[in-house]
Amino acid sequence: MLPPGLPLPKVASTVMWMRKPFAMLDTCAERFGEPFTLRLIGLPPIVMTYTPEVVKEVFADDGATFAAGKFNKSLAPLLGDKSVLMLDGAEHLRHRRLLLPPFHGERMQRYGAAMLDATDHAIDGWSPGSVISLHPHMQDVTLRVILRTIFGFEAGPRFDEMMRRTKRTLELAAWPPLLLPFMQVDLGPLSPWGKFKRAKAHGDAYLFEQIAERRSTGARGADVLSLLLDARDEEGNPMTDEELRDELTTLLVAGHETTATALAWAVRWTLATPGLVFGVREEIKAALRADGTTQLSATRAAELPLVDAICREALRLNPVIPLVGRILERPTRVAGYDLPEGTPVACSIYLAQRRPQVYPDPKRFDPSRFIGKKFAPSELFPFGGGVRRCIGMSFALYEMRIVLARLLERTNLTLAGTTPVREVRRSITLMPSEGLLVKVAA
Repeated sequence: MLPPGLPLPKVASTVMWMRKPFAMLDTCAERFGEPFTLRLIGLPPIVMTYTPEVVKEVFADDGATFAAGKFNKSLAPLLGDKSVLMLDGAEHLRHRRLLLPPFHGERMQRYGAAMLDATDHAIDGWSPGSVISLHPHMQDVTLRVILRTIFGFEAGPRFDEMMRRTKRTLELAAWPPLLLPFMQVDLGPLSPWGKFKRAKAHGDAYLFEQIAERRSTGARGADVLSLLLDARDEEGNPMTDEELRDELTTLLVAGHETTATALAWAVRWTLATPGLVFGVREEIKAALRADGTTQLSATRAAELPLVDAICREALRLNPVIPLVGRILERPTRVAGYDLPEGTPVACSIYLAQRRPQVYPDPKRFDPSRFIGKKFAPSELFPFGGGVRRCIGMSFALYEMRIVLARLLERTNLTLAGTTPVREVRRSITLMPSEGLLVKVAA
């Protein structure tokens, strides 16, 4: 017997989940506590958990009992069957080992200049006194960063073509109903899924062209693609073209869309919190005086404690995705319930990170929570946890700090929307309504 859930028809539950997922999670937690069950069209019932004890149990598993790849299969049409997110067991570990090196240590820090350049490019295009929707601009920033750091593309025809194809595919994939299996049907070139499939095939063709060119010429650089082309597993085997395509697609989507959304939320809360912009600017001034420079370097921007705290608190209060999930590989007792093999079990990032037992006054944006303090991986996990924690976590946090610091260093933004900012679903991510309207000071 599964835990209780809202006594609604699946259609009503699905509409609610698509439109107001956070409100739905709050309602279920208040009514049922942990665990509860979500019932959505086209999917098996999902058992939801969120207390540190249960989350720790899920994350401690090596995949033998809780399989993450199987839970993520609905994303396979976008990311590919050979994406690290779709894999379990030995194949997942193989891909993870091959993908990790470019995103750690000195290699990652080399990407700081690209992050500053992309941010400056966006700011230079803003007209003083104008009102802009910030999210698309953050998407542009993060996509430029990804194209330079993953492919080594500089400004030019190849860069522009990749920008165009990626944006087209992601815009078509952003429609939330396409997450539902029964909507993933190609009814022709004018149908939603048909449009997406053709755009993705167009983008895939370009990715294969880039892979083939690099293989044939032997050209290498400091970009991620170069490192992946040279990477070998424990048996000395490289990634196949299909594996590379799927992993590059995953990096494009995960490293672009999620970071852009997280940045929009960080800006939203920074501008809405009295005194916070002033505090960051004082921190920046002190850093500039210490360095004897007039503009932040990427290294210095990434080291600012208050900026780092803002980024982490934004990810706590408004996680970009509401949950991470697993599929039970065997009958297992979870949160007091004996669940059968094949049951989806999800850990709610949103609910776990708003527990008053861990975060007093949890609905308040308070970066001081993260000044000189760390939280357990079962209490704070915007990037997932355990052996499935996002490979790009360090990269994303590094980029968030650099971009946010540069924005507050060079601009004077104020919130411009006339209605309260709320969460709006964009595929699996939850972005600020209207893309977060801000006014650029004259």
